[in-house]
Amino acid sequence: MNELLGHFNYWIVVILMMMGLYIVIASSNLVKKLIGLSVFQVSVFILYITFGKVTEGSPPIITDNTDVYSNPLPHVLILTAIVVGVATTSVGLALIVRIQEAYGSIDEDDIHAMDDKDDFPIDKQV
Repeated sequence: MNELLGHFNYWIVVILMMMGLYIVIASSNLVKKLIGLSVFQVSVFILYITFGKVTEGSPPIITDNTDVYSNPLPHVLILTAIVVGVATTSVGLALIVRIQEAYGSIDEDDIHAMDDKDDFPIDKQV
């Protein structure tokens, strides 16, 4: 039991990854797919932050009585990844709004059905 609790962060990462992957695969709603990608992305963030923690490590400030230091690089990379993730999500939402205006739906099956029809003009101006 103690072995399972020692890897608690990894279990959370696996659960969040599988949830995000399932949402992306199972949902046909584009907003839900974007939320699934965000959940998957958060699981990767947690994984990298977990890698950055060193047991009994101190912050990387040089002192006389410290031998083990934690690496700050994963935390810095995750801050950058969070900013990129927010930007990617906002672009995705903007594309979904544009798809809603063009097709009248954000359901992937409806959009494919409209594209397969011959009477739907592809170059429709909105």
